[in-house]
Amino acid sequence: MDWPIAEVARMSGVTARTLRHYDEIGLLPPARIGAGGHRYYGERQLLLLQQILVLRALGVGLPEIGRILAEQVDEVEALRGHHRRLLAERDRLDALAGTVSRTIAELEQSRKDGRLMTAINRPENLFEGVLPSQYEETLRDFPEHVVEVGRRVASMSPEEVEAGQRERTAQMIRLAEFRAAGLSADAEPVQAEIDAQYRALNSLRAVSTEEYRVIGRSCVDNEAWRAAYEAIAPGLAAYQRDAIEAYVTSTLG
Repeated sequence: MDWPIAEVARMSGVTARTLRHYDEIGLLPPARIGAGGHRYYGERQLLLLQQILVLRALGVGLPEIGRILAEQVDEVEALRGHHRRLLAERDRLDALAGTVSRTIAELEQSRKDGRLMTAINRPENLFEGVLPSQYEETLRDFPEHVVEVGRRVASMSPEEVEAGQRERTAQMIRLAEFRAAGLSADAEPVQAEIDAQYRALNSLRAVSTEEYRVIGRSCVDNEAWRAAYEAIAPGLAAYQRDAIEAYVTSTLG
């Protein structure tokens, strides 16, 4: 049985325009093309579409999906591999949800006690469950930076990685306090914090103006990173983005 493109779009939630794009790039050709150029899809194409959507949900880009589909021989074995990836992603999301939940609990308790956020004795590692690959996707246009960061992280001990993550959490908390105090994103104390972040990045590798701007935008555009910021305080992701944008404009030119 063949299904017309409109029916496949309805069943899968993928727009007909996207399905046509998948055909144009050779990722998912239809089973046949009928009168008037209408595309029809068979059972095999639906199975391939399922794999494409699973891999997309896991953050895999279309070129890499094309390579995966081209290299696989056995569909059942391929689905087993996707199943393993989904289970790993579930575990990662569970870890991230637990991290955010613990942070919320600590923040709520600190407010009840009348303490500032910086008074949290052991702030939870907000980046637990956030994969480096998500950061790499944000900076896919700057592969040299991704490679250098990966190389540095690989040479660090677990204790050093943990210390770095906790410092980033502390930076987020300091920015949240500036925002709560009513300071604008371009205020001097905020910009001093952003300058320190920029210098820390440059200690790994020289970061261009455009790279730093993209990093700032990723605080909002990258779902996992945005969730980490918003766990500290609503609106913090946009505040960090705006502070970086102001820094890039005024300091980096």
